[in-house]
Amino acid sequence: MPLLRFDLIEGRSDAEIQALLDAAHRAMLAAFAVPERDRYQIVHEHKPSRMIVEDTGLGIPRTDKVVLLQVTTRPRGRAAKERFYRLLVEELERSCAIQPSDVMVSIVENTDEDWSFGHGRGQFLTGELPGGGKG
Repeated sequence: MPLLRFDLIEGRSDAEIQALLDAAHRAMLAAFAVPERDRYQIVHEHKPSRMIVEDTGLGIPRTDKVVLLQVTTRPRGRAAKERFYRLLVEELERSCAIQPSDVMVSIVENTDEDWSFGHGRGQFLTGELPGGGKG
């Protein structure tokens, strides 16, 4: 159920993008303990002049392999988020040769009532998905 939106500089092959998505999914499974088929990923590619990702004054170097990831999810604890950040960069470095300095993540939280997976129903609210009604 986490929705992952990737912003990338254009130029990667389909195989490179698939490897990136698979790596991110592995990190998500391990950190957030979501079901295997709980996979919602969208890739947006941009011309280099249309994507500026600086470092907030931290001195973090960026390359044309930069990945900006926005995760929309139910509330997660601090430990789970920190585990996700760590596992994500490890997976991307190992599987895609993307340096940890090229990975920026923003997590946006919402609640069960903010999700409909189809058929015009809020499946967490109707009880079709477990864990509904927790807020």
